[in-house]
Amino acid sequence: MAPRSGGEDGPGPARRPARSVPSAPLAITLDDVREAQKTLSGVSRLTALEGSRFLTGLVGAPVQLKCENLQRTGSFKLRGAYVRIARLTAGERAAGVVAASAGNHAQGVALAASLLGVRSTVFMPEGAPLPKIAATRDYGAEVRLEGQIVDETMRAAQRYAEQTGAVFIHPFDHPDIIAGQGTVGLEILEQCPEVRTIVVGIGGGGLAAGLAVAVKALRPDVRVVGVQAAGAAAYPPSLAAGRPVSVEAPVTMADGIKVGRPGDVPFGIISALVDEVRTVSEDELSSALLLCLERAKLVVEPAGASPVAAVLADPGSFEGPVVSVLSGGNVDPLLMQRVLRHGMAAAGRYLSLRLRLTDRPGALATLLAELSAVDANVLDISHVRINPRLGLSEAEVELQLETKGPEHCAEVRKALHGAGYTVMV
Repeated sequence: MAPRSGGEDGPGPARRPARSVPSAPLAITLDDVREAQKTLSGVSRLTALEGSRFLTGLVGAPVQLKCENLQRTGSFKLRGAYVRIARLTAGERAAGVVAASAGNHAQGVALAASLLGVRSTVFMPEGAPLPKIAATRDYGAEVRLEGQIVDETMRAAQRYAEQTGAVFIHPFDHPDIIAGQGTVGLEILEQCPEVRTIVVGIGGGGLAAGLAVAVKALRPDVRVVGVQAAGAAAYPPSLAAGRPVSVEAPVTMADGIKVGRPGDVPFGIISALVDEVRTVSEDELSSALLLCLERAKLVVEPAGASPVAAVLADPGSFEGPVVSVLSGGNVDPLLMQRVLRHGMAAAGRYLSLRLRLTDRPGALATLLAELSAVDANVLDISHVRINPRLGLSEAEVELQLETKGPEHCAEVRKALHGAGYTVMV
């Protein structure tokens, strides 16, 4: 039975019996993940589990965060990349490796190759954030910018592999990659043996697939819930069709899980082992990122915050103890700035208003005094006095306000209406 998914406005119901390990053979086994863990000894970090008091209060049971955002290179991607490159033959290593990525996989491949003494070339989109390009170069890779989207960049990397003989390191669609990512699941069971639910983001599916293999082999009673961004959710229709299908033009701020088609190898595992796939909205992703920063003091990228977004959206449907995997923390500072503003708006911390007032001396000062009386902080103001839509004695003001939450927003609106102002937005 295929996992269910939520709609665009948030996740669907979560309650259903835990799966048993299927009898049909999968692409990787628990032994493969354990071998990968040995390979990664002394290379990857045993990342911490951090408790979240706020999420624990919402769920009514312990919630912990698996901090892969604090992994080397800032994400779990090093695990799979290192295992894949370490298992290459001497001849394959001599030819070098090539990868395509907008950020996390690029850095994972670059560092893994450097540690193993292998030459690496990484193709990145032309619009990739400058900090991620710089980090990939600093880890030792030759970076080539080609294509506007990752799909175009991927094709460029594959052409390079065909022309040069370099080994193409796929970000998720290979058993060695999946086995490496599955070590996250082994660590969770070691660190939190009483866990009942694990929530993990899904892009192409490598992390969720590897984690599910490890967890379900040892603890089939543990529920594994995958999370996708609603604007880039290829798994729900794929699971419904029984095969990987593409989502045209995926759109989401969570570039780490912005994948238009599931990988063939992880899809087979996820369809067999993952109990459910949920979707979260952009507002929910923004709110989750803000929560991680404010409450947990953790810098997390939108894709890494997707499991937290799912818990925030429907906390009562998760059986605890819960572990949410924060898969990465490589967020571009400019994106972080936009996402934080978006998250604060979604949380009722920003309020945008447009209103009209009489165009007379002191009118603007009177408006600002009304806002001060209800403790609303003015961040930005635009005062328009000449516009065809305004009467001769009218002016229009656009305001960006810092507020304290939804109740405070309602209080501000009520105060303005009570003072006789016409609020347009």
